[in-house]
Amino acid sequence: MALADLHAILFNMYILYMLALGIWAGSMSARDGSISGGFWGAVAISASLAGVILLVGVALTLQGLRPQRALLYFLYMLFLLVIMPGLFSLLRGRDDRNAALAFSILALFNASTAFSMAQRSVTGPWSMPAA
Repeated sequence: MALADLHAILFNMYILYMLALGIWAGSMSARDGSISGGFWGAVAISASLAGVILLVGVALTLQGLRPQRALLYFLYMLFLLVIMPGLFSLLRGRDDRNAALAFSILALFNASTAFSMAQRSVTGPWSMPAA
C-alpha cells in the first residue's frame, strides 16, 4: 500500500471518527449526563489520529510529494491537531452538560471541516510539484 493511500484511509477514518464523537457527545448532552472517562480517551485518540495523519503528510512531503495546496493542508492539519485538546483546556476539564454540548458542536465542526478539505482537494492527490 502506498503512503498516499494510507493517508487517504486515515483521513477518511478521521472524518467518520469525529462524526461519531460528535453524536456521542450530543447524546450525553441530550441526556443531561456528564462526560465519562471513555469520552476523554476518545478525545485523546482523535488528537492522536490527527497527529498521525499530519506525520504521514510530512513523510509524503519529505518524499517530494505535495498536495495541490500544501500550505493550506498543513494549516488545517495543525488546527485539527490542537482544537479538541484546546477546548478541553479552555473548559478546564469541565464534564457537565454544557461541556458535552461544546464538544459535540466542535466534533461535528471538525468532521465538516475535514470533509470540506477532502472535497476541495486539500488532502490530495499527492504529486510531484512542477519543475
